[in-house]
Amino acid sequence: MGKKAKTSRKGKKAWRANISTDDIHDFFEQSTKDALSGGSLASAPAESLFFEDKSKDLSVKRKIEKHRQKVLHVESMLQKNPFVQPVPSSTLKKSKKAHKKVPELIDESEWSPERSVSSSGMADLWGYTGDDNKKTKKLLVDICLLNFFKTRKPSIIPAVEVEPPGSSFNPTFESHQETLAHAVAEEMGKVYKKELGPQPVPLTVPGEAVDEEEMYFLEADEGSDDNMNPENLDENGDAASEKMPLKTKRVTTVVLNKRARRKEQLKKEAEARQAKQLSKEIDGLPDIIQEIAKEDEERHKRHLRRVVAKQEKLKSCPPRLGKHKFEPAPVQVLLTEEISGSIRKLKGCCTLVNDRFKSLEKRGLIPPKANKRFVNLLFVS
Repeated sequence: MGKKAKTSRKGKKAWRANISTDDIHDFFEQSTKDALSGGSLASAPAESLFFEDKSKDLSVKRKIEKHRQKVLHVESMLQKNPFVQPVPSSTLKKSKKAHKKVPELIDESEWSPERSVSSSGMADLWGYTGDDNKKTKKLLVDICLLNFFKTRKPSIIPAVEVEPPGSSFNPTFESHQETLAHAVAEEMGKVYKKELGPQPVPLTVPGEAVDEEEMYFLEADEGSDDNMNPENLDENGDAASEKMPLKTKRVTTVVLNKRARRKEQLKKEAEARQAKQLSKEIDGLPDIIQEIAKEDEERHKRHLRRVVAKQEKLKSCPPRLGKHKFEPAPVQVLLTEEISGSIRKLKGCCTLVNDRFKSLEKRGLIPPKANKRFVNLLFVS
C-alpha cells in the first residue's frame, strides 16, 4: 500500500475532521481483549503471574501426586474468574424463618435400654440387658403401643355402665316392671323384624312337567302375541309408507315470504318474553336473597342435627371396626318368681367376663366377633 494522502490543514473545521483516533480504537480493542482473556496483566497481582518453582526439591512420589491433582482445562473453565462479575439471580431469596425439624428415627443399632429408660421414666424390674434382639424388638413394640394408646381419643362410652335399678336382686316393683317391659320390647322387636323382613330366595321352586302338545300350543300363543304387538304394527306401517311414492309440492315466493315474516315475529316475541322474565327476576331479587338465607339456615340446622345424631350413635354403638356389627348384650333382669330379696339366695351365673368383653367391643377397643352357635351332637355307640 502507498503512503497515506496528506490532508489539508487549512481552517479549523478541516483540522477537526482529519484528527487521528487510532489510539482510542486501540484502547477499546485492548480492553475488550483483556475482558475476554480474564483481565489485564497490569492490574493482575504478582502472585497470579509469577510463582517459585520448587519441583526439583520434591520427591518422586510427591511429583506423581501433583501430576494426578492437575486441573483439567474443562475444570479450569468452570472455576470462578475474579474479573468476571456473576449474573444477578432473578429468584427470590429463601425465607429466614426457622423450619421445624423433623424428628429422626433412631437406628436399631444405636438404641439402648438406658436411652429408653431416660425418655419414658420406666426401668426394667428384672435387670434387662440389650444383648437379645428379640427382647429388644418386643420392648420397642410395647413402647409404640403405649404411645398409640396415649395419643388415642377417649371413648364417649364409659368403661363401666350402671345398670337400671330394675336389674337389682331386690328391686322395687315399679323399677322391676319397667326393666322387664324394656327387655320384652327388645325381644319382641327382634321377632317382628325377623317375621316382617324380606323373605329369602327359595332354593327350589315347585313346578309341573309340560307335555309336547301343550308346548306346541304355548309356542303358538307366544307367536300370536308377537304379531299383535304394537311395535310390530308400527314397523309394518313404516314399511308401507316407505313403499308409497313421495309427491313434492312447489313452494311459491309468497309462501316463503310468509314463513320469513312468521319466523321474524316469533323471534321478536321470544326476545320480549326473555326481557320480561329478566325484569321480573331483577324485581324479585330481595325474595331470592331471603330464600338463599333460608336455605343456608336449613343447611346449617341439618348439619347440626347430623352431628348430634352421630354423637348419640357413638354413645350407643362403637364405630365399625370389622365385618361384623356390634350386638349389645341382652338386659340382665330377674323374673318375678326368681326375686328372693336376699343376695345369699341368688343363682350363680358367670356374666362378668361376658360383660367386660362386651364393654371392650362397645368402646371400640377390639373388633366385634360373630356369635358362635354351638350345636349339641349326640354320638350313639
